Amino acid sequence: MRKGKVYYNANLAGIITETNEGEYVYQYDKDFVKAHPKEFITFTMPVTDKPYVDKRLFSFFEGLIPEGWLLDIASKNWKINRNDRMGLLLACCQNCIGAVSVIPIPEDNGE
Repeated sequence: MRKGKVYYNANLAGIITETNEGEYVYQYDKDFVKAHPKEFITFTMPVTDKPYVDKRLFSFFEGLIPEGWLLDIASKNWKINRNDRMGLLLACCQNCIGAVSVIPIPEDNGE
């Protein structure tokens, strides 16, 4: 399971998760829901306390991943398959242009 913290204007907005079953889950942070109920990260994902779940990476997050020659560079430098969308999101979107960034959460190895 891979996860990333999603920040909106330097505020923790939520967590994006790729489950071991291959589903994607986005859950707004409960403090963000209380403090910023109208500051959604995208029109297609309004602020709610319920998780968003899909079998594909949400189109908003897909849009953060580089394309073209920049995707080629990222894929080669980090040795990430172009089809590993969550891997690319976590590797490339820590310092995006705009209000949203995604910071990887290290995997818990049971230690």
